[in-house]
Amino acid sequence: MSLASHPGDTQVSEHRASDELSRLFHRLNNQLGIVLAHAEMLEEKAVDETHRQHAARVVSSVLDALGTSRDIRRLSDTVTP
Repeated sequence: MSLASHPGDTQVSEHRASDELSRLFHRLNNQLGIVLAHAEMLEEKAVDETHRQHAARVVSSVLDALGTSRDIRRLSDTVTP
């Protein structure tokens, strides 16, 4: 017997997968938010321009990662019901 023996079973599995994706995106965004906050603090408190530039690159990279996460989320929303 297959796992999706009833028509509704597939929908339940898809719903669980969608819920899990939502939780994972939420966790990822929280983690990136923490990295961003620390990078911004390092940028603000940098003792010289070299350290400030390094921290600014981390800030920029985290913002890019957040954008990528948002794009993946948007794409997954179109693929999963």
